[in-house]
Parts: sequence; structure tokens; C-alpha cells
Amino acid sequence: QVQLVESGGGSVQAGGSLRLSCIASRDTANRDCMGWFRQAPDNEREEVASIDSLRRTAYKDSVKGRFTISRDSSQNALFLQMNDLKPEDTGMYLCAKGYWANCDGRFNAWGQGTQVNVTA
Repeated sequence: QVQLVESGGGSVQAGGSLRLSCIASRDTANRDCMGWFRQAPDNEREEVASIDSLRRTAYKDSVKGRFTISRDSSQNALFLQMNDLKPEDTGMYLCAKGYWANCDGRFNAWGQGTQVNVTA
């Protein structure tokens, strides 16, 4: 099982920026869909952004134009650049690896998450 470790979270005021990073323990993770999820207090996870093996991306409507997901295969790394942050962006952000190269299937590996707090 691949291990995923997130970093880059923190507290920022509205309008600020953060860059989240996720490092995978195995290079095979770079062949698969990768995504960022935000976890609610009830532990339900909603997909914020995803990127497949061909670097095609998809975003939750509320973050389009503000967030950018990217990957660097040489570093086994996934990134989420978060600009113009809003209080509603607050939450625990988890890195996840999909089962397939495309992003149509389930996610089968998860990081522990990094907390993002955006104050008004």
C-alpha cells in the first residue's frame, strides 16, 4: 500500500494563498489518478480537485479559477495551489490516490490530512 503525506496547511486570512503538497512513498502512485479532498466534521469527504495520469484536471465548482492541482512525477508529488482563499475553504485537506489511471474509479489510498483555516 502506498503511503501519502500532506503538508502546507495553516492559518491564513481571506484573500491569501497556500500551497499544499502530498508526497507518495512509491513512484507507482504517479501512474494513477490523484485528488485532493476536504473532510467535513462528520468525516464525509468531498472531492476538491483531481488530476489523471495524462494531467487532465477537474475541480469542484466553488474552487474553479482559484485552485490549481498539479503533479510532479519525478518527485512522486501532488500539489494544490490555493489562491484567493475564502472562509468556506476551511477544512481538513486529504491527498488520495485512485485505483485507475483515470479519475472515474474509487480512491484506495489516503493521507492523514493537513488543516487549512481561513479567517474572515
